Amino acid sequence: MPISDRKGRVALVTGAARGIGAATVAELVRLGYAVTALDACSGGNVPPGVGYPLATPDDLKRVSRLDHDQVLAIESDVRDREALDSAVNATVARFGRLDAVVAAAGVVVGGLPQWHTPDEHLATLIDVNVLGVWNTAAATIPVLLSGPAPAEARFVAIASAAGERGLFKLTGYTASKHAVIGIVRGLAADLVGTGVTAVAVAPGSTDTAMLAATADLYNATPNELADRQGIRRLLAPEEIAATIALCCSPAGAALNGSVIRADGGFGG
Repeated sequence: MPISDRKGRVALVTGAARGIGAATVAELVRLGYAVTALDACSGGNVPPGVGYPLATPDDLKRVSRLDHDQVLAIESDVRDREALDSAVNATVARFGRLDAVVAAAGVVVGGLPQWHTPDEHLATLIDVNVLGVWNTAAATIPVLLSGPAPAEARFVAIASAAGERGLFKLTGYTASKHAVIGIVRGLAADLVGTGVTAVAVAPGSTDTAMLAATADLYNATPNELADRQGIRRLLAPEEIAATIALCCSPAGAALNGSVIRADGGFGG
């Protein structure tokens, strides 16, 4: 069936080449969505303070192979508003609509107390984690509002358990994820009466490259970090993706303005 004839929903996911973003693309495709998968694919060319390699073009290609008809893979940096606008236009040109957006791109930087944190490390966190979500919303919300079913349109931003509590030697990261939740709450207020909803999903310790980098900051293992969760194990990216998929669905309307704590009982 040609893409233009499909009755399914269309989503755009940032940070889609690996981790929670890649798992979200896979889950949405499984549910019948067509998906634009965005990632900067910077590899070892990392912003200041990031101490681990980011996703690569090969990672994004693997995601695109889930379904060449249903997945449009685009290398795009969420810090670049014009590039995001171009990706949104490409989505509508390819699939004819946009129903759900998942702002999953993010980085972790830390390991120092607040008063020793370099300005350029804070700038990285603000540029990627905060402005990245802001830019994604600014580029996509008008398209969601003008689409064929705005009452079923969803904007989902990935925050963190750090979005509602302080974490040791991660003050900048903590501040950036608090800001993500603030953006979502402000969007929910701005979208009153439109039908379009905004939600934040706050994962706990999830088995990703970002968590491994966080554990390194503490000279710990990811499993040791998971000991702070009530379920006493790491979450799988696929488990977070299932929560995100619910938030993206028409049935997710009641979650508008909420912070969904997909954290396995973090701190329990």
